Amino acid sequence: MKKIAIFALLAALLMTLDISAQQVAPFKKGDRVTFVGNSITDGGHYHSYIWLYYMTHFPYEEMWMANCGVGGDTSLEILNRLDGDVFAKRPTVLTLTFGMNDSGYFEYNGDEPEKFAAAKLAQSRKYFLEIEKRLKARPETRMIMIGTSPYDQTSTFNDNIFRNKNNTMGKIVAFQDSAAKANNWEFVDFWAPMTRINEEQQKTDPKFTICGNDRVHPDNDGHLVMAYLFLKAQGMAGKKVADVQVNARTRQVLRSENCDISNVENRSGVLTFDYLAHSLPYPLDTIPRGWEYHRQQAAALKVIPQFMEEMDNEAFSVTGLKGTYQLLIDGQLIDTFTADQLGKGINLATYRHTPQYVQAKIIMELNENRWEIERQFRDYTWLQYNFFRKKGMLEQNDEQAARTFRMGQDDAWVAAKRGLYDKMIHKEVRDMYIRQMDMIVERIYQINKPQVRKITLTPVK
Repeated sequence: MKKIAIFALLAALLMTLDISAQQVAPFKKGDRVTFVGNSITDGGHYHSYIWLYYMTHFPYEEMWMANCGVGGDTSLEILNRLDGDVFAKRPTVLTLTFGMNDSGYFEYNGDEPEKFAAAKLAQSRKYFLEIEKRLKARPETRMIMIGTSPYDQTSTFNDNIFRNKNNTMGKIVAFQDSAAKANNWEFVDFWAPMTRINEEQQKTDPKFTICGNDRVHPDNDGHLVMAYLFLKAQGMAGKKVADVQVNARTRQVLRSENCDISNVENRSGVLTFDYLAHSLPYPLDTIPRGWEYHRQQAAALKVIPQFMEEMDNEAFSVTGLKGTYQLLIDGQLIDTFTADQLGKGINLATYRHTPQYVQAKIIMELNENRWEIERQFRDYTWLQYNFFRKKGMLEQNDEQAARTFRMGQDDAWVAAKRGLYDKMIHKEVRDMYIRQMDMIVERIYQINKPQVRKITLTPVK
């Protein structure tokens, strides 16, 4: 009977937290966005993927985003670092997520799991109410609550499961949603849609999980799902990279959405025209990135195949043709198509070797380089707030602090950051890394502007 009640509660929460009902205003030019959270934010990519979408889809709307996650944080630790780590970045938009650590772990398999869950829920709410007070005191900052990605308690890939932990997390997400409504803040939920993905995929593959190999930390594919959910809530579904339709026989431009088409010519059956998209395709990474991550971002298409149609659609169609044609862009052979295929339309964003996709990949690599530098600051912040703050030495960074750090090496998490702190103790080094990130972002916004491309369709004899 208890199991039936638990699943009924879960189903109710899933229904009330429907992604289709979520509406969040898009970011705008000049925004400074901080993504506040725990290790899922700290070591993950969803915020970086969101920024990459804006870098490519809105190349003229310069903005700035920051990873403000710290591994292991609960709502209490987030409260403790609001001033020094979050507000100090002068955000115009602040997103906040927590719940994985707030809900606890091992005690779910203990003697009194219900009592433990209730205590953790109450504790999380207690410290969130203090956070809420601080956020309400900043009416100039736009607030977006994010319901955390779930804990996978149903996959069978191993038997290391904290039973019913995800149910408590659902209750935390529910009070976050309620707080957002009460304060007229915005809300995006990862928990319910990602739980649904797990349930659907596990019907055919019981070992499937979107939550990573520890049931907690989504891999790169899971982080693209999170970015997709956030962008979809912002109304980005259906915003095409471009939509081109040209009639080759009449040389008429039938459609030119988010792009400019000019100089259409048809000479001896060879169609040419100039194509200037107002966006770049979103480049999907095929390399696993990050510590202990093993999956590539592009693997997410297995569970969100609609991503390409909804958010990465560079639609290209040419009518009035007969036979078979080679498509070239700036002289680069892209593919060979029949007239029927060209008439129905293709998605150029599925071709990774188009000049515009190569341009977008360069932006992706630069953004990854920025992410790697930023990650060092997140480990540095962990040290400051989880080690030095407890010693009364927050941001002290002098020889006394260095000695204290060396004496703390019996803590494996502290010891693991030895090489990092030896560098980051120096303000000059930290300032250099900040300048490097600023230079990368500046360069991205210099080279992310779409260029005029020469389209050529040559008949295959």
